[in-house]
Parts: sequence; C-alpha cells; structure tokens
Amino acid sequence: MPLDDLGAPSDLTTPPRRVVSLVPSLTEAIATSCRDLLVGATGWCTHPADLDVARVRGTKIPDLTAVADLSPDLVVANKEENRELDVRRLRERGVTVWVTDIEDVPSALTSMRRLWVEGLQQPVPDWLERAEHLWGAPAPAARGTVVVPIWRDPWMAVGPRTYTSDLLTRIGWTNALAGPDADPDDRYPHVDLADLDRPGVDLALLPDEPYEFTADDGPEAFTRVPTRLVSGRLLTWYGPAMVEAHEVLAP
Repeated sequence: MPLDDLGAPSDLTTPPRRVVSLVPSLTEAIATSCRDLLVGATGWCTHPADLDVARVRGTKIPDLTAVADLSPDLVVANKEENRELDVRRLRERGVTVWVTDIEDVPSALTSMRRLWVEGLQQPVPDWLERAEHLWGAPAPAARGTVVVPIWRDPWMAVGPRTYTSDLLTRIGWTNALAGPDADPDDRYPHVDLADLDRPGVDLALLPDEPYEFTADDGPEAFTRVPTRLVSGRLLTWYGPAMVEAHEVLAP
C-alpha cells in the first residue's frame, strides 16, 4: 500500500481521477503535467494563471465541506502549509489525503517523485527529471552571505532548516540567519532590521510573497546591504518552479 511522506497509507487501488490541491506549488505541478485531474485548489493557487477549477478558500483555512463536496479521489497537502487538524477532519469524512513533507531540495525531489509514482500513479513528468538533473550538480563557488526577509513591520526572515535556505546553499549563497548560532527550531525568526542590514551580509533578496516587496516598499529600508527583488515562487515553490529557480538564480 502506498505511503505518503508522513507514513500514512493511501487506500487508492486505481489512479485518482479527481484531485484537490491545498498547496499552491503542488497545484502548479499537477496542473503542468496532468491538469485534467484537478477539480479544486485554494485561492492562493495562482499558477498557472488560467487554471479553471473550484476554489476551496486558503491553505490554513480550507473549506472542508467544499472540498468533500467535490468528491475527490485524492487531496494533496503539505505538513508545513496545511494544518494537521484539517487533514484529520478530511480523513474522518472518508477523504484520502496525501501529505508531503519538505524541508530541503533533496526531500522536495524525493517527495515529488513519490507523489507522482505512488500517489497520482502517473508517469514521472519531464520537469521533475530536469529538476533532478539540475539540482544534482555540484554547488558552484561560494558567492557570499545573503538574507531573505519574508515580512516587515515586524520583520521576519528565512532561517535554518528551510527549503529556501537549502536552495540558496546549493547555488553558492550562505544564509546569514542559518549559521551554527541559529535556533534550529526557529525556521522563520522575527528579527530587527539591524540583523538584516549589517556588515557581513552581501545581499538581501526581497521576494514578492508572502510579503509583497516592491521597488518602492523594501529596498529603501536597507542602507548598507544591496537588495534584489525576486519572485518568491522561485525561492519557496517546489515542482516546475525548481527548474526555473535554477535557471534564474544559479547563473
């Protein structure tokens, strides 16, 4: 019997034909390779832009009744993005839920392959094989030290044991907030601006999600460290975005 990333068994005996995704990056992945399977997604599932499926509210507060009413064969979720309570309540309704657990690039690749082969029971997509090839290459020479704010007022940033931090390491950057002195359990710490805009940091990457940093909102706060606006999707979304992330961020 197939097991998801958390070891929960799936009772699917045939490939699912009706899938609801509660994770934006998984929505993009499934829509890219087998769009006809998707019948529902969250309101935060913005890629692909022309995806026309029922919306079931957000990742943290999905409309469980709306999900169940879609009669899905499978609901895909993520340990970090979705609440265990919602997963449990869906299962109590008799809905099969496949939970992914991703903290770094290797686990993202492994998780995607497991979902495709064992959960969706579909051929491995070309983008996954491409991502495995790109991210399996040796890391380039060290580029310097980086910080990645994800919110302001109060400021928050990417810390240790995160997919984003590992991705940056694999393209030559060192996350200034993921060193040996960092609390391994504080993955997205609250910080002062002085912790970000300080000597020893070479670059601040300002993503457009979850906080939407723009040319007029973010760079002006930094007086010491150069900034670069970047798509948050490239830093945090696993799936087809992993190919684009390597092509855009690695050179």
